[in-house]
Amino acid sequence: MSRWRAQAGADTLSGRLTRRLMLWVGGAWLACVLGVVWYVGSEIDRNFDNELVEVAHRMFDIALRHLDDAPPQPGGAPLTIASPGSFADADVLYQLVTPQGRVLARAADARAGQFEVPLAPGFANHGDWRVHTVLHPTRAIYLQVADPLRERRRAVRHTLVGLTLPLAAVLPLLALLLRRIARRELRPLELLRHEIGQRSGERLAPIGLLHLPRELASVQDDVNHLLERLAQALEVERALAANAAHELRTPLAAARLRLQTALEHGLQRSDVQAALDALQTLSHRTEKLLQLSRAESSTPLTREPVDLARLATTMAQEFWQQGDGAIDRLDLILPEATAPTMALGDFDALAIALRNLLENALHHAGGGAVELLVGPGCAIAVRDHGPGVPAEQLQTLRQRHVRQDSSRTGYGLGLSIATTIAHKHGGRLELTSPLPDGGSGLQARLVLQPVPGDSA
Repeated sequence: MSRWRAQAGADTLSGRLTRRLMLWVGGAWLACVLGVVWYVGSEIDRNFDNELVEVAHRMFDIALRHLDDAPPQPGGAPLTIASPGSFADADVLYQLVTPQGRVLARAADARAGQFEVPLAPGFANHGDWRVHTVLHPTRAIYLQVADPLRERRRAVRHTLVGLTLPLAAVLPLLALLLRRIARRELRPLELLRHEIGQRSGERLAPIGLLHLPRELASVQDDVNHLLERLAQALEVERALAANAAHELRTPLAAARLRLQTALEHGLQRSDVQAALDALQTLSHRTEKLLQLSRAESSTPLTREPVDLARLATTMAQEFWQQGDGAIDRLDLILPEATAPTMALGDFDALAIALRNLLENALHHAGGGAVELLVGPGCAIAVRDHGPGVPAEQLQTLRQRHVRQDSSRTGYGLGLSIATTIAHKHGGRLELTSPLPDGGSGLQARLVLQPVPGDSA
């Protein structure tokens, strides 16, 4: 939280959100105020115009009576109508005009420049004046009444000030409120950031914040998936180092001892051959470690239809071509059905798993026959007719570096690799000893997922 407070004055997300909200809220409020002012101004103009029309109708007969009662003016000058004290509308500015434009009479305070508008019924503006012109219904005389526009502008200005002053007063309070709301609503984001910052190579536990908004919950799920893949990658790295230290120590020591003996006592074929055998074992185990590393890595396997008969045939031919007696001991048994048995998986990864099962079977069968069977169902099995494995040790064979007994080299990494690949395919590796038909030996059956929609 101290870091959160330290960043409060910086360019934080809550600060940016508050500023944006203030701009949008203030802009929307100002637009509404301008709209209200326009509407109020229109209503004010309408009300003033209505009053001006009423005044014109009341003043017309009064002004004509003054004109008719007054004596002729010398030189045809317009009559100046004084403002009697008892006359309530005496302060109205007006004049009487003939259709030819000659002014017949004018209010005492009226000026000629106030009425310089077209002589036609209706409203017209001139400078700071609003003039309303009316034609008498029976006499050819116009009455023009002038009203100052400043009163209307003053009314609109007072309305605008009355609406904007509250906005100016409320904006600081609104800014504080929006900032507080933004901080409170963004607190889950800060908590999520804090939890992510706590993760490291030593701590890759998933984040378990509750009641997060939908968007942040999605981010948390994605981060947890990433942490899971990172944890798996680190585990594979640690396991590879541990497996290398465990599996490579013995063949390296044997090769070094044989070569040292050959140097000290002269080169003998048996010593050189023993060193080559140790190096061959080292190469073999290195390959197994690389296979195990690939099987346990976070790299996703492809999911494509794989013909199990084709996979089994390919692996059998590979062992038959090695020339170490596998051609006489390994039998391939394919299903009689004409339709191919299809499984969903990665051909190369499944080939690695099957190769390890075949190597284990050929190595531990004690010279006996080994069968590679496809089916029944979406499965492929490797069966040897060797001595088998006691029931109490059967499940431990899946673990790395487990030996069957002290006199045998054991199954090592082979079954662990096959088990991992089966698991990543959504399948399983079933170990059975003795064999399902009652004979001695061990059967490793790789059960896979069928291709969706495949009736086989």
